[in-house]
Amino acid sequence: MTTTLSEMPLNALLQATASKSPTPGGGAIAATTGALAAALANMVVSYSLNRKDLSAHQHPLQQAQQQLTTTTTHFLTLGDEDAHAYANLNTLQRLPPDNPQRASDLPAAIEHALNVPMRTLHLSVTLATLCANLANITNKHLASDLKIAAVLAEAAARASLCNVLVNAPLLTDETRRASVINEAGKLVAEARAIAATIENAGQGQ
Repeated sequence: MTTTLSEMPLNALLQATASKSPTPGGGAIAATTGALAAALANMVVSYSLNRKDLSAHQHPLQQAQQQLTTTTTHFLTLGDEDAHAYANLNTLQRLPPDNPQRASDLPAAIEHALNVPMRTLHLSVTLATLCANLANITNKHLASDLKIAAVLAEAAARASLCNVLVNAPLLTDETRRASVINEAGKLVAEARAIAATIENAGQGQ
């Protein structure tokens, strides 16, 4: 994938994803989902700033706006990084088992291929938490948008878990493998619980 996610028009991203090419793949789409969640939450904040009825919350809202803008960019960067990590791992795995480069570079490539979705997972939980913190200080007319942002953050976390579970078996250290899978599972459970709380709050809104 030569064009970065931030440079790619939506229709181009959809066509590239649908094409017979490994990138952009699941990891990039997971991160893009997180970026959409952050952007949608940012819209909720934008409609909450400079409102008299929310005057007491302007400072945390301004901070949230900055954080959400940074988070959106961070997700897209992780999507690009995931594509590079996958390409590098795939190249090394195609080398003969006795190839010196494969032996020397594969362990680091596996760690990188795991590290990216784990970071995406962590960022997704952070985003879901921020959405929860915004629930009571933002424009109530956009409550459904904030709920959708939280649901998308959960989706990004769950999607990232899929990539962790695909790459974790490549780890030769069983203790390390179990630790990664356990941590990822806990993070997804956390994202799921937070999203459910936000989604179920004020059902009439």
